[in-house]
Amino acid sequence: MTSVSTRGTDRRARPQGGPPGPLRRLRRAGWLPGLLLVAPSIAAIGLFVYGLIFWNVRVAVSGKHDEVSPYKFDKGKNFVDLWHEPSWPGAVRHALLFTVVFVGGALILGAFLAFLMEKGIKGEAGFRIIYLFPMAISFIASGVVWRWLMNPAPADRAVGLNQLFHKTGLGDLANSWWQDKSWGMAAMAIPAIWQMSGYVMALYLAGFRSVSEDLREAARVDGASEWQVYRYVVFPQLRPVTLSALIILGHISLKVFDLIMAIAGKQIITYVPAIATYVEVFDRHDPANGATIATYLLLAVAVLVIPYLVWSVRTERNR
Repeated sequence: MTSVSTRGTDRRARPQGGPPGPLRRLRRAGWLPGLLLVAPSIAAIGLFVYGLIFWNVRVAVSGKHDEVSPYKFDKGKNFVDLWHEPSWPGAVRHALLFTVVFVGGALILGAFLAFLMEKGIKGEAGFRIIYLFPMAISFIASGVVWRWLMNPAPADRAVGLNQLFHKTGLGDLANSWWQDKSWGMAAMAIPAIWQMSGYVMALYLAGFRSVSEDLREAARVDGASEWQVYRYVVFPQLRPVTLSALIILGHISLKVFDLIMAIAGKQIITYVPAIATYVEVFDRHDPANGATIATYLLLAVAVLVIPYLVWSVRTERNR
Protein backbone atom coordinates (compact mmCIF):
# COMPACT_ATOMS: atom_id res chain seq x y z
CA MET A 1 0.00 0.00 0.00
CA THR A 2 2.81 2.34 0.84
CA SER A 3 4.43 1.74 -2.53
CA VAL A 4 1.20 2.44 -4.43
CA SER A 5 0.60 5.60 -2.41
CA THR A 6 4.09 6.82 -3.18
CA ARG A 7 3.67 6.29 -6.90
CA GLY A 8 0.38 8.21 -6.77
CA THR A 9 2.06 11.06 -4.94
CA ASP A 10 4.90 11.22 -7.52
CA ARG A 11 2.37 11.24 -10.34
CA ARG A 12 0.49 14.13 -8.78
CA ALA A 13 3.71 16.08 -8.13
CA ARG A 14 4.64 16.02 -11.82
CA PRO A 15 3.40 19.21 -13.62
CA GLN A 16 0.24 18.46 -15.55
CA GLY A 17 0.69 18.64 -19.30
CA GLY A 18 4.47 19.05 -19.09
CA PRO A 19 7.07 16.56 -20.28
CA PRO A 20 9.17 14.58 -17.80
CA GLY A 21 12.39 16.05 -16.51
CA PRO A 22 14.76 14.53 -19.13
CA LEU A 23 12.52 15.61 -22.02
CA ARG A 24 12.29 19.11 -20.62
CA ARG A 25 16.05 19.29 -20.42
CA LEU A 26 16.34 18.11 -24.04
CA ARG A 27 13.89 20.80 -25.13
CA ARG A 28 15.89 23.43 -23.32
CA ALA A 29 19.04 22.14 -24.96
CA GLY A 30 17.28 22.58 -28.33
CA TRP A 31 16.69 26.34 -28.07
CA LEU A 32 19.77 27.16 -26.02
CA PRO A 33 22.24 26.92 -28.95
CA GLY A 34 20.03 29.22 -31.02
CA LEU A 35 19.88 31.73 -28.17
CA LEU A 36 23.65 31.64 -27.78
CA LEU A 37 24.00 32.19 -31.53
CA VAL A 38 21.91 35.37 -31.59
CA ALA A 39 23.02 36.64 -28.16
CA PRO A 40 25.87 38.81 -29.57
CA SER A 41 23.45 40.47 -32.00
CA ILE A 42 20.92 41.06 -29.23
CA ALA A 43 23.62 42.56 -27.02
CA ALA A 44 24.93 44.78 -29.84
CA ILE A 45 21.42 46.04 -30.67
CA GLY A 46 20.69 46.66 -27.01
CA LEU A 47 23.91 48.65 -26.57
CA PHE A 48 24.34 50.51 -29.85
CA VAL A 49 20.65 51.13 -30.66
CA TYR A 50 18.54 51.30 -27.52
CA GLY A 51 21.44 52.18 -25.26
CA LEU A 52 22.42 55.13 -27.45
CA ILE A 53 18.78 56.20 -27.79
CA PHE A 54 18.54 56.29 -24.00
CA TRP A 55 21.78 58.29 -23.77
CA ASN A 56 20.61 60.73 -26.44
CA VAL A 57 17.33 61.36 -24.58
CA ARG A 58 19.28 61.80 -21.35
CA VAL A 59 21.41 64.51 -22.96
CA ALA A 60 18.32 66.11 -24.53
CA VAL A 61 16.64 66.61 -21.14
CA SER A 62 19.82 67.98 -19.56
CA GLY A 63 21.32 71.45 -19.39
CA LYS A 64 24.58 70.44 -21.07
CA HIS A 65 24.82 73.34 -23.51
CA ASP A 66 28.61 73.20 -23.66
CA GLU A 67 31.30 70.57 -23.35
CA VAL A 68 32.07 71.17 -19.65
CA SER A 69 28.62 71.55 -18.07
CA PRO A 70 27.24 68.62 -16.05
CA TYR A 71 24.27 66.51 -17.17
CA LYS A 72 21.76 68.32 -14.97
CA PHE A 73 18.08 67.58 -15.57
CA ASP A 74 16.22 70.62 -16.93
CA LYS A 75 12.64 69.21 -17.09
CA GLY A 76 12.57 69.08 -20.89
CA LYS A 77 13.05 72.81 -21.30
CA ASN A 78 15.16 72.28 -24.43
CA PHE A 79 12.19 70.89 -26.36
CA VAL A 80 10.32 74.17 -25.87
CA ASP A 81 13.25 76.56 -26.20
CA LEU A 82 14.24 75.02 -29.52
CA TRP A 83 11.16 76.52 -31.19
CA HIS A 84 12.39 79.98 -30.23
CA GLU A 85 15.60 79.47 -32.23
CA PRO A 86 15.43 81.59 -35.43
CA SER A 87 16.57 78.77 -37.72
CA TRP A 88 14.51 75.88 -36.31
CA PRO A 89 11.01 76.65 -37.70
CA GLY A 90 12.55 77.15 -41.14
CA ALA A 91 14.34 73.81 -40.86
CA VAL A 92 11.04 72.08 -40.11
CA ARG A 93 9.34 73.76 -43.09
CA HIS A 94 12.20 72.76 -45.38
CA ALA A 95 12.00 69.16 -44.19
CA LEU A 96 8.24 69.01 -44.76
CA LEU A 97 8.53 70.50 -48.27
CA PHE A 98 11.33 68.11 -49.15
CA THR A 99 9.33 65.16 -47.80
CA VAL A 100 6.17 66.01 -49.74
CA VAL A 101 7.97 66.52 -53.07
CA PHE A 102 10.35 63.59 -52.65
CA VAL A 103 7.80 61.02 -51.46
CA GLY A 104 5.14 62.11 -53.93
CA GLY A 105 7.54 62.30 -56.87
CA ALA A 106 9.20 58.96 -56.16
CA LEU A 107 5.84 57.20 -55.74
CA ILE A 108 4.38 58.63 -58.95
CA LEU A 109 7.50 58.06 -61.07
CA GLY A 110 8.13 54.60 -59.60
CA ALA A 111 4.52 53.52 -60.17
CA PHE A 112 4.58 54.85 -63.74
CA LEU A 113 7.81 53.00 -64.57
CA ALA A 114 6.41 49.81 -63.03
CA PHE A 115 3.25 50.21 -65.10
CA LEU A 116 5.31 50.46 -68.29
CA MET A 117 7.42 47.46 -67.31
CA GLU A 118 4.32 45.45 -66.39
CA LYS A 119 2.98 45.83 -69.91
CA GLY A 120 5.87 43.69 -71.14
CA ILE A 121 8.19 46.02 -73.04
CA LYS A 122 11.19 44.66 -74.92
CA GLY A 123 14.48 44.62 -73.06
CA GLU A 124 12.75 44.62 -69.68
CA ALA A 125 15.74 43.15 -67.83
CA GLY A 126 18.02 45.90 -69.14
CA PHE A 127 15.58 48.64 -68.21
CA ARG A 128 15.23 47.21 -64.70
CA ILE A 129 19.00 47.42 -64.23
CA ILE A 130 19.08 51.00 -65.55
CA TYR A 131 16.26 52.11 -63.25
CA LEU A 132 17.70 50.37 -60.18
CA PHE A 133 21.31 51.44 -60.76
CA PRO A 134 20.98 54.90 -59.11
CA MET A 135 20.02 53.22 -55.84
CA ALA A 136 23.46 51.57 -55.74
CA ILE A 137 25.09 55.02 -55.62
CA SER A 138 25.52 56.77 -52.30
CA PHE A 139 23.78 60.07 -51.66
CA ILE A 140 27.20 61.71 -51.32
CA ALA A 141 28.32 60.60 -54.79
CA SER A 142 25.05 61.52 -56.48
CA GLY A 143 25.01 64.82 -54.57
CA VAL A 144 28.39 65.79 -56.04
CA VAL A 145 27.10 65.15 -59.57
CA TRP A 146 23.77 66.90 -59.01
CA ARG A 147 25.53 69.90 -57.49
CA TRP A 148 27.11 70.44 -60.91
CA LEU A 149 23.87 69.69 -62.78
CA MET A 150 21.86 72.13 -60.65
CA ASN A 151 24.46 74.88 -60.62
CA PRO A 152 22.54 78.17 -60.28
CA ALA A 153 25.09 80.30 -62.15
CA PRO A 154 23.70 82.88 -64.64
CA ALA A 155 23.70 82.43 -68.40
CA ASP A 156 27.24 83.67 -69.04
CA ARG A 157 28.67 81.22 -66.48
CA ALA A 158 26.01 78.52 -66.68
CA VAL A 159 26.93 74.84 -66.38
CA GLY A 160 24.93 71.67 -66.02
CA LEU A 161 21.22 71.84 -66.75
CA ASN A 162 21.13 75.63 -67.05
CA GLN A 163 23.80 75.50 -69.76
CA LEU A 164 21.84 72.77 -71.56
CA PHE A 165 18.69 74.89 -71.47
CA HIS A 166 20.48 77.94 -72.88
CA LYS A 167 22.15 76.01 -75.70
CA THR A 168 18.92 74.31 -76.75
CA GLY A 169 16.87 77.50 -76.80
CA LEU A 170 15.05 76.71 -73.56
CA GLY A 171 16.63 79.47 -71.52
CA ASP A 172 13.33 80.23 -69.81
CA LEU A 173 13.66 76.92 -67.94
CA ALA A 174 16.96 77.95 -66.35
CA ASN A 175 16.52 78.82 -62.68
CA SER A 176 18.35 79.12 -59.39
CA TRP A 177 17.44 75.54 -58.36
CA TRP A 178 18.20 74.88 -54.67
CA GLN A 179 19.07 78.56 -54.03
CA ASP A 180 15.46 79.63 -54.60
CA LYS A 181 14.10 80.92 -51.28
CA SER A 182 10.59 79.52 -51.80
CA TRP A 183 11.08 76.27 -53.71
CA GLY A 184 14.74 75.47 -53.18
CA MET A 185 13.96 72.35 -51.16
CA ALA A 186 11.63 71.13 -53.89
CA ALA A 187 14.57 71.28 -56.32
CA MET A 188 16.71 69.52 -53.72
CA ALA A 189 14.27 66.61 -53.87
CA ILE A 190 14.95 66.01 -57.58
CA PRO A 191 18.20 64.04 -57.00
CA ALA A 192 16.49 61.99 -54.29
CA ILE A 193 13.59 61.18 -56.62
CA TRP A 194 16.05 60.14 -59.34
CA GLN A 195 17.88 57.88 -56.88
CA MET A 196 14.92 56.15 -55.19
CA SER A 197 12.28 55.92 -57.94
CA GLY A 198 13.90 52.73 -59.27
CA TYR A 199 13.47 51.08 -55.89
CA VAL A 200 9.82 52.10 -55.81
CA MET A 201 9.48 50.76 -59.35
CA ALA A 202 10.73 47.36 -58.18
CA LEU A 203 8.20 47.31 -55.34
CA TYR A 204 5.29 48.21 -57.59
CA LEU A 205 6.41 45.81 -60.32
CA ALA A 206 6.37 42.96 -57.81
CA GLY A 207 2.91 44.10 -56.74
CA PHE A 208 1.63 44.19 -60.33
CA ARG A 209 2.98 40.71 -61.01
CA SER A 210 1.34 39.34 -57.84
CA VAL A 211 -2.18 40.23 -59.01
CA SER A 212 -3.80 37.10 -60.38
CA GLU A 213 -4.44 37.09 -64.11
CA ASP A 214 -7.71 35.27 -63.43
CA LEU A 215 -9.05 38.35 -61.65
CA ARG A 216 -8.15 40.54 -64.61
CA GLU A 217 -9.75 38.16 -67.09
CA ALA A 218 -12.90 37.96 -64.96
CA ALA A 219 -13.17 41.76 -64.98
CA ARG A 220 -12.66 41.86 -68.77
CA VAL A 221 -15.33 39.21 -69.27
CA ASP A 222 -17.73 41.38 -67.25
CA GLY A 223 -17.15 44.19 -69.72
CA ALA A 224 -14.52 46.25 -67.88
CA SER A 225 -12.14 48.30 -69.98
CA GLU A 226 -8.39 48.03 -69.44
CA TRP A 227 -8.39 51.24 -67.39
CA GLN A 228 -11.27 49.93 -65.23
CA VAL A 229 -9.38 46.67 -64.68
CA TYR A 230 -6.46 48.61 -63.25
CA ARG A 231 -8.62 51.07 -61.32
CA TYR A 232 -10.98 48.58 -59.66
CA VAL A 233 -8.95 45.35 -59.61
CA VAL A 234 -5.20 45.97 -59.76
CA PHE A 235 -4.64 49.29 -57.95
CA PRO A 236 -6.71 48.39 -54.84
CA GLN A 237 -4.47 45.38 -54.31
CA LEU A 238 -1.38 47.58 -54.38
CA ARG A 239 -2.26 49.43 -51.17
CA PRO A 240 0.19 47.40 -49.03
CA VAL A 241 2.95 48.16 -51.54
CA THR A 242 2.11 51.86 -51.48
CA LEU A 243 2.10 51.88 -47.68
CA SER A 244 5.48 50.13 -47.50
CA ALA A 245 7.01 52.54 -50.03
CA LEU A 246 5.50 55.50 -48.18
CA ILE A 247 7.04 54.43 -44.87
CA ILE A 248 10.47 53.74 -46.39
CA LEU A 249 10.63 57.00 -48.34
CA GLY A 250 9.16 59.01 -45.48
CA HIS A 251 11.79 58.02 -42.95
CA ILE A 252 14.57 58.56 -45.51
CA SER A 253 13.34 62.07 -46.23
CA LEU A 254 13.02 63.06 -42.58
CA LYS A 255 16.64 62.23 -41.77
CA VAL A 256 18.25 63.25 -45.07
CA PHE A 257 21.71 64.67 -44.45
CA ASP A 258 24.44 63.57 -46.86
CA LEU A 259 22.63 64.59 -50.05
CA ILE A 260 22.03 68.13 -48.82
CA MET A 261 25.54 68.45 -47.43
CA ALA A 262 27.03 67.35 -50.77
CA ILE A 263 24.94 69.82 -52.80
CA ALA A 264 24.49 72.90 -50.62
CA GLY A 265 26.49 72.39 -47.45
CA LYS A 266 25.33 74.07 -44.23
CA GLN A 267 23.44 76.94 -45.81
CA ILE A 268 20.38 78.34 -44.06
CA ILE A 269 18.39 78.19 -47.31
CA THR A 270 18.57 74.37 -47.24
CA TYR A 271 18.59 73.96 -43.45
CA VAL A 272 16.87 70.76 -42.28
CA PRO A 273 16.79 69.06 -38.84
CA ALA A 274 19.61 66.63 -39.66
CA ILE A 275 21.86 69.53 -40.71
CA ALA A 276 20.80 71.43 -37.60
CA THR A 277 21.88 68.50 -35.42
CA TYR A 278 25.34 68.53 -36.99
CA VAL A 279 25.67 72.30 -36.59
CA GLU A 280 24.56 72.29 -32.95
CA VAL A 281 26.90 69.48 -31.89
CA PHE A 282 30.04 70.10 -33.96
CA ASP A 283 29.93 73.82 -34.78
CA ARG A 284 28.20 75.38 -31.77
CA HIS A 285 29.32 72.67 -29.33
CA ASP A 286 25.84 72.40 -27.80
CA PRO A 287 25.20 68.68 -27.10
CA ALA A 288 21.83 69.30 -25.44
CA ASN A 289 20.31 71.13 -28.42
CA GLY A 290 21.76 68.59 -30.85
CA ALA A 291 20.32 65.71 -28.84
CA THR A 292 16.96 67.49 -28.66
CA ILE A 293 16.77 67.78 -32.45
CA ALA A 294 17.80 64.14 -32.79
CA THR A 295 15.00 63.16 -30.40
CA TYR A 296 12.48 65.10 -32.48
CA LEU A 297 13.71 63.19 -35.54
CA LEU A 298 13.36 59.91 -33.67
CA LEU A 299 9.78 60.75 -32.72
CA ALA A 300 8.94 61.77 -36.30
CA VAL A 301 10.27 58.48 -37.67
CA ALA A 302 8.47 56.54 -34.92
CA VAL A 303 5.17 58.16 -35.92
CA LEU A 304 5.64 56.61 -39.37
CA VAL A 305 7.22 53.27 -38.49
CA ILE A 306 5.37 52.10 -35.37
CA PRO A 307 1.83 52.16 -36.87
CA TYR A 308 3.20 50.30 -39.90
CA LEU A 309 4.76 47.63 -37.68
CA VAL A 310 1.51 47.23 -35.73
CA TRP A 311 -0.44 46.91 -38.97
CA SER A 312 2.04 44.33 -40.31
CA VAL A 313 1.81 42.20 -37.15
CA ARG A 314 -1.98 42.26 -37.19
CA THR A 315 -2.04 41.35 -40.88
CA GLU A 316 0.22 38.35 -40.28
CA ARG A 317 -1.94 37.18 -37.38
CA ASN A 318 -5.11 37.41 -39.44
CA ARG A 319 -3.55 35.17 -42.08
